[in-house]
Amino acid sequence: MEELLKHLERLENRQEEMLATITRLCDINSGTLNLPGVERVSQELVKLFEPLGGDLQLIDTAPWSVVGDGGKRTDQALGKIIHIIKHPEASGKVMLCIHCDTVYGIGDSFQKCRMTAGGQLNGPGVADAKGGLIVMLEALKTLESSPLAGQIGWEVIINPDEEIGSPGSGSFLRSRAGECDFGMLFEPALPGGGLVSWRKGTGNFTFVVRGQSAHSGRDFAAGRNAIVALARLLDEIDQLNIEPDVTYNVGRITGGGAVNIVPDLAVGRVNVRVVNLEQQSGVEIDFADLVEKYNQLDGISVEISGGFTSPPKPLEDNVKPLQHRITRCAQILDIDIDWQGTGGACDGNKFASAGLPNIDTLGPCGGHIHSSNEFLIPGSLIPRTKLASLILLAYASEIDNSGGA
Repeated sequence: MEELLKHLERLENRQEEMLATITRLCDINSGTLNLPGVERVSQELVKLFEPLGGDLQLIDTAPWSVVGDGGKRTDQALGKIIHIIKHPEASGKVMLCIHCDTVYGIGDSFQKCRMTAGGQLNGPGVADAKGGLIVMLEALKTLESSPLAGQIGWEVIINPDEEIGSPGSGSFLRSRAGECDFGMLFEPALPGGGLVSWRKGTGNFTFVVRGQSAHSGRDFAAGRNAIVALARLLDEIDQLNIEPDVTYNVGRITGGGAVNIVPDLAVGRVNVRVVNLEQQSGVEIDFADLVEKYNQLDGISVEISGGFTSPPKPLEDNVKPLQHRITRCAQILDIDIDWQGTGGACDGNKFASAGLPNIDTLGPCGGHIHSSNEFLIPGSLIPRTKLASLILLAYASEIDNSGGA
């Protein structure tokens, strides 16, 4: 192990350059639906990753099928996936993945980075997840600059749509899961530097309720109020919040127009979180029953769309050896690792559901993600990069010592 630690010395003076690169990337808006901005960031990332070598391709994503507030379905184009494969002939292979999009749209007031008085980098995507992109890059540079380069193969996926559930890249992620032995994803570490051991699954559902419009004064009785029907439906969904492990969040309602017209259209959107597949199946059954119930009301019709974009990610037996390897590497580096579960979901859920054991919080430390207070702790960049590098080097050494390619 001492020999492996020597390869980490190249990282000692990398913090300022890493910080500058992260700042440059974060100062380019790459909100998921800002396609020109996502493309600009992708171009910068291609320049950064090309020197690593390997087969680099830009992969088209499927369009995102969206039900709008008017109840109609449209297709939204999404950015391209950056996909790199190197040393595919090696007997051991590792998947490395993180996204380049953020939750901050082009019209958001939060657009540029700044250093805070406390020495933190505040900016859009600094922790989630452009900081993780650069940690991943430097870890691969460390591996490729070592004598162990080529002992393991690696695959990189940088997708452009994780912040909306990876609707365009999800099928590609799942299709690549079987090509590697384990996955390393670079979402930000949990507060305090913890790593995620399990994640809840998440689903987004849209209910489109149609009724019958009528003049509220002259012909009120002829109308069928879509907003009232939707409100009652959503209230029944909210009443399903009886188990702490399963949560139903009614997140958005739209509908209606002039108040002297009985509204004939209302759209409601619900997010659901579950711990296991049994709960996921229960949610789907309950929603189907509710839709059937409300479709039997006079003059009311209900359509449901959406589903679980990220299945639950329980702590499976195939993940425990990977946890052990990471804990051992962290101990060698004097890094304390606290394994925790979380209600959040990410692309690690998709890889896990496709059979790829993975740890998905190997990015830098920070906090307040998805808000204008999002921050990155600069001092975490080198330790987290050393950890990711040592994980790769240790695995390459194991393959080498076992007589592998």
